Amino acid sequence: MKFFNLARVPGRWWKPAAMALLLLSLPVASTAGRTTPVQPANGAKVYMLRGVLNIFSLGLDDIAAKLEAQGIPVDVTNYLGWSGVADEAAADYRSGRVKTVILVGHSSGATVLPDMVERLNQLGVPVRLVIGLDSVFRTSLSGRVGRYINYYIGNGNGEPVARARGMHGELDNVNVQNVPGVGHITIEKNEIMQRRVIGDIDSVVFGSRPREVSAAHAVVR
Repeated sequence: MKFFNLARVPGRWWKPAAMALLLLSLPVASTAGRTTPVQPANGAKVYMLRGVLNIFSLGLDDIAAKLEAQGIPVDVTNYLGWSGVADEAAADYRSGRVKTVILVGHSSGATVLPDMVERLNQLGVPVRLVIGLDSVFRTSLSGRVGRYINYYIGNGNGEPVARARGMHGELDNVNVQNVPGVGHITIEKNEIMQRRVIGDIDSVVFGSRPREVSAAHAVVR
């Protein structure tokens, strides 16, 4: 899946995305300035990508704070900077500062995750875990990844991720439409989903068993 062309996106999507381009010149809140341990937890680092306008994905900051409280370093960036984040992750990996790369994205930030995986593959960086939160564009994954979990809202605009030729790794599409209070602009703020995301990450970083979304609330496809 290649990064979508704004010229081909329906009008209701390209205008917010165009506005997001303007916002890149403004200061963006990030966890980069927070105090984190010198040595990442088990060599892991999480790179998070917000969606359009930086104002609809603020739940990622809550997740980041909870992860950093566990000693897991996190960077949060707007999705438009995904290529630069991939280059940063590659530099961190080559330096030895980071041994386990984990990606998380919401909305448009989830849409670009397959592109980011492909970019990191090209740079020779293994991606251990990817978590997408309700991408609203149809994407496909052709790269190599340890595990890719796509949480989407099936009765909304969310889309599953397709397995493309050349894809290596585990791909789980999880429909969370029945999680109480979940919606496109609340999925990353929802406490159930936050616990799930943190549990997925903890299972990789610390080897702990991830907290499961209740079977009544999620459908894996």
